[in-house]
Amino acid sequence: MSPSAAAATDVLDFDEILTQIGEFGRYQRRNYLLICLPVLFAAANSLSYVFTAGTPTYRCYVPGCDSIDAPDYHADWVHIAVPGTWSKKGTFKPATCERYVANETSTFSWEPLPEGQCTAANFTKEQERCLQFVYGSHERTIVQEWQLMCQENAWKLAFVGTTHFAGLVIGTAMFGYLADRFGRKRIFLFCIVFMAVTGIAQALAWDYVSFLSFALLNAVGTSGVYPLAFIIGVEMVGPRKREMSSIVLNYFYAVGEALLGLSVFLPNWRQLQLVLSIPPLIFLGYFWIVPESVRWLLARNQREKAGVIIRRAAEVNRRDISIELLASFKQQELDMESTDSNQKEKKEDSRIWLAVKEVFASHILIIRYVNMLFIWAVNAIVYYGLSLNSTSLSGNKYLNFTLVCLVEIPGYTLAWVCLRKLGRRLALSGSLLLCSVTCVASGYMTMRANWLIVSLFLIGKLGITSSFAVIYTYTAEMMPTVIRSGGVGVMSTFARCGAMLAPFVPLLGSYYEPLPLLLFGAASLMAGLLSLLLPETFHMKLPDTVEEAIALGK
Repeated sequence: MSPSAAAATDVLDFDEILTQIGEFGRYQRRNYLLICLPVLFAAANSLSYVFTAGTPTYRCYVPGCDSIDAPDYHADWVHIAVPGTWSKKGTFKPATCERYVANETSTFSWEPLPEGQCTAANFTKEQERCLQFVYGSHERTIVQEWQLMCQENAWKLAFVGTTHFAGLVIGTAMFGYLADRFGRKRIFLFCIVFMAVTGIAQALAWDYVSFLSFALLNAVGTSGVYPLAFIIGVEMVGPRKREMSSIVLNYFYAVGEALLGLSVFLPNWRQLQLVLSIPPLIFLGYFWIVPESVRWLLARNQREKAGVIIRRAAEVNRRDISIELLASFKQQELDMESTDSNQKEKKEDSRIWLAVKEVFASHILIIRYVNMLFIWAVNAIVYYGLSLNSTSLSGNKYLNFTLVCLVEIPGYTLAWVCLRKLGRRLALSGSLLLCSVTCVASGYMTMRANWLIVSLFLIGKLGITSSFAVIYTYTAEMMPTVIRSGGVGVMSTFARCGAMLAPFVPLLGSYYEPLPLLLFGAASLMAGLLSLLLPETFHMKLPDTVEEAIALGK
């Protein structure tokens, strides 16, 4: 018998315990709601840089034409004084940092002219750079704060997103292991507080470098909130409620993202960041309210603590526990008292690494997990790639952002239905193939009606959202308990590495306009086909050991 299997022979089967205390009773529902609330703020923090480091609409200030006190970005004469482009609908978009040189031979003066007297005769076709700007809204971001205007500073704004994803990579890699080692609840609470503190520091940043540093740390903290809430949620319910626990959590994530659209009422980036960062500090109270994961306690042979939680759950759910189950907790308590504490600590420390070694010794799991890594990476690249392309939708950017986020809710609903009706494998494959078809179709319809492009775009986002929801549940159900959190963390880390490529994919459109969407479609197609090679885990017991994980699908 393998080492991890031997270590787990005496581990109580929590799925069997749930048949006595209830798979999703009042006790689980209350705690599930509590762990979902921090996810709202984690989702908002994960995309706050879209607005705090966003580029406001601006153009050059034109002396002699613009009012000194109240310049109008949309003035009728702007196309005369500032170069730019015209849309198919006849809307003029002025250049950001260039204006036409004033005609010295005209009667044009540097004092504002009466309304309607700023004409083409006042300017030549020669262009010049400007140092003063007129803004199209009251929005204030780090662009105005630290003078990050014009093309030469564009990389600094893009680098904020890259830094954010780098923080996610660091956090997901680190907190998965720490949660397996020190417990789900402790690391979950640490991530929430760290996210809040670094978010406040980000709002108080004094220059671009300090803002970037705190943005990195904020992403590190944010990265642990959702995955650990997901793990805690999945581990507290029975097999028939797992998909529900993961999908509903995603509803909260989508709503948290969409709430950023309300930043239209908080145009100052410092105020926005503070509103997102101060409230999460209240979740410190969870230390005394939310229990540790019972599955983790049982996997670590801490049956006494697990027994307290189980008895409390049975009491709240108004269910009776068998005498045999109660006796098993007492016997474990006596056994642990007779065990040397140093040996116990060494045994617990080595269990995770024993399981990792067994995974690498199994060619079945190596092939399976490499396949999953690729599918995770495709999900991240396409998901974030489509999100970054949401600015291509015409209209109000706050409304567009909200719609792109809210379309994730029907995407998660689709995942929920497919998980229950089709199982994990077909739900994942079908979602990826739906995204593939719509991405390819929208790529070839760039010159068609705007409503058709928008519809295909949203359907593609719906498909990849559904895929992302399914893959979290699917991955957790393929990992043994002792490394489940770390395993999901490794997959998520690899996905974030893939996401770092997403901002560069749209640049390929300068060579061939449909190319970014065609690449998204091709990658989704390949991942969708490869997902059919994975074992089905629908209504199966969560594997506690590596041997049980290998046996999945047999």
